[in-house]
Amino acid sequence: MRIFDFKAVDDIQNHLDKEQYIADRALSTSLFLSLKMNKPIFLEGEPGVGKTEIAKVLAKVMDTKLIRLQCYEGLDVNNAIYEWNYSRQILQIRMMEAEGHSDKEKISNEIFGPKFLIKRPLYQAIDYEGSSPPVLLIDELDRADEEFEAFLLEILSDYQISIPEIGTIKTDSPPIVVITSNRTREVHDALKRRCLYHWIGYPSAKQEFEIIKRRIPDISQSLAKQVVAFVQAVRQKEFYKLPGIAETLDWANALIKLGTTELSKEIATDTLGTLLKYQDDIESMDNETTHGLVQKAFTEANLI
Repeated sequence: MRIFDFKAVDDIQNHLDKEQYIADRALSTSLFLSLKMNKPIFLEGEPGVGKTEIAKVLAKVMDTKLIRLQCYEGLDVNNAIYEWNYSRQILQIRMMEAEGHSDKEKISNEIFGPKFLIKRPLYQAIDYEGSSPPVLLIDELDRADEEFEAFLLEILSDYQISIPEIGTIKTDSPPIVVITSNRTREVHDALKRRCLYHWIGYPSAKQEFEIIKRRIPDISQSLAKQVVAFVQAVRQKEFYKLPGIAETLDWANALIKLGTTELSKEIATDTLGTLLKYQDDIESMDNETTHGLVQKAFTEANLI
């Protein structure tokens, strides 16, 4: 698929659906507009709700390469854009000196050429030579420092990179940019203004049931509904970290591996570690609480 092949929101929603990604109308509209307006899309939401997966599926739909920049504290230009291959440069210097080259300017021009450059994700996305622009995933931007945000803003403004030794690298076919954030801190407004914004929340019970059935076709309909109803009830609790879709799928898989056909307090207690990731949250799930949630799950499952 190419960008201009999408004539309407339904087109992109249907293609996402074919790749087993269930997107609601609002998200599909945001993606459609992002492609048509050639603007980055900024996806914010709790961990595990499918933000990263959107970029992966979009790359499949567009039949193009996915280039991922995983953000973290201390991320800098060398790891995000480019760095020089110092070991190879030193080897080249020694080889040229051994061959009798003593012109420092000639040596400098040689070792600071493109073949000694290590292209990192942002450079790869700008310098991409494929038939269709790549999908550039800037994942968990909120983990990076604010200084990196300022640098990223400059790149997204002009889609060009300046390298002192080489010059300016610019693209006439900008990448499809997907930025995600878990909102561990606020991302600067200036960067958000460059993007279309969309918040991805936890799925409804019916959406989550459909996700489970598609991702885990071996699960019975009754158990899938019980799993969804239980998880939906857990999300109403005041836990430090609520389970996302990824945890729901892990838990459903674990139950199948254990041969579970029906949810019970005992099996729920024994497998809480696949659903909750903090000990304080697990400890708050005492026998009475777990029993109550299981009973609620049986009742709510009939409504899905």
